[in-house]
Amino acid sequence: MQRRDAGPPATGPGERDVLVGFLDYLRTSIAAKAEGLADELVRQPGVPSGTNVLGLIKHLTAVERHWVLGQPVRSWPATFRARADETAAEVLAAYCGTTAEANTEVATWDDLEAPGPRPGRSSAPSRRWTLVHLIEETARHAGHADILREQLDGRTGR
Repeated sequence: MQRRDAGPPATGPGERDVLVGFLDYLRTSIAAKAEGLADELVRQPGVPSGTNVLGLIKHLTAVERHWVLGQPVRSWPATFRARADETAAEVLAAYCGTTAEANTEVATWDDLEAPGPRPGRSSAPSRRWTLVHLIEETARHAGHADILREQLDGRTGR
């Protein structure tokens, strides 16, 4: 089923407003890729590496927790796999909850040149870099999810 792509988001005038506006737009896009898929389909690998829609969302949850909320990650490859006991609804709820918590934290960032959280490191990139990295990471995986969803049921668009 072909859906019309949504255009770029409307944002506020400030730099942080623009960055968070685009990030939220991408977050919504990737979460929508799991909508309406049965649990077995949302976990179904679409490529030999085993990448699946639910795993991408699970990974992005860890990315947000790490880069914005300062939570360490023991194994990045493990973040791409939802546990067998986790439902798609639970993984999506965790992602939405994490992004809301991340937005609350980012709303306190008055100085985007200040270092962002970076667990286990003595230095950290700027908060501006952190937000741009989240946009890049989320956009990249949203593109992967677009392709995986089209392979699963032909659905395209945001």
